[in-house]
Amino acid sequence: MDDTDLRDLQAFAAVARHRSFRRAALEQRVSVSSLSQRMRELEEHLGVRLLNRTTRSVAPTEAGEQLLRRLEPALGEVAGALSDLRERQGRPAGRLRINAPAPAADLVLAPMVTPFLTRFPEVELEITVDMALIDIVARGYDAGVRYEEHLAQDMIAVPLGPPQRYVLCAAPSVLERFGVPERPEDLLGKPTVSVVYASGAHPPWEFERDGRVVRVQPGGPFHAGHVGVQIRAALDGLGFLLTFDGYVADHIASGRLVAVLEEWSQSFPGPFLYYPSRRQPPAALRAFLDFLKDWRRQAAP
Repeated sequence: MDDTDLRDLQAFAAVARHRSFRRAALEQRVSVSSLSQRMRELEEHLGVRLLNRTTRSVAPTEAGEQLLRRLEPALGEVAGALSDLRERQGRPAGRLRINAPAPAADLVLAPMVTPFLTRFPEVELEITVDMALIDIVARGYDAGVRYEEHLAQDMIAVPLGPPQRYVLCAAPSVLERFGVPERPEDLLGKPTVSVVYASGAHPPWEFERDGRVVRVQPGGPFHAGHVGVQIRAALDGLGFLLTFDGYVADHIASGRLVAVLEEWSQSFPGPFLYYPSRRQPPAALRAFLDFLKDWRRQAAP
């Protein structure tokens, strides 16, 4: 019987899946140098090259790809078997990896973290904030979070939180200088604070009222990819800001920001937690799904 260490196979799968020693090392909680040495020793032990390495990249060889295709289902079965064993002992455990966009992570998931981990102390929760529409299976996540229009049809999806809405707001000084807009078109030529994605895209602002949709392209002078920076700029009077109301509700309540065009700000369904259709999802994910049912029941009016 082959005496290859299961941990080395898990480490290889992480490197091949991420195509990065750095990201795999973070997942495996080892140093990059240690992981690289383990991969060299694994290749020597098996007598076959599994990874092609350059100074800038790493990718599995053809043999590595074949091994990865066979390994990942088997490693998943091992992890599932251990999770099931722990769960039968009344202790859901293991790592739960969730990928979520910033608004869902900040406003919906964040309040759940401490209550969930208090209830299931042997679960290790990892939330990655990512605005890109990634393949969660290929990237090794147990679940992801998306809004309804971006859900894949082959995934199981459950509501994660209540409806949300955008709010257009500005500091009182901005309204004094530029006036209070009465319709979305009035924002043209006005200073704005808006989002820019890593791709460089500047999405238009969208408003809806009585079935009529109006899109306005914010012109600047400021664009940022981080909502905290956007809010600070709006508080400093740099321009109008369109963002999730959960981010600015306290500032609006205190009067530091003023909501405008509220009749054009319609609510929309909140985010969904989605995960692959599996006969037996990991125990940590099942624990989170059970927790989510109770959380939403308690939050219901």
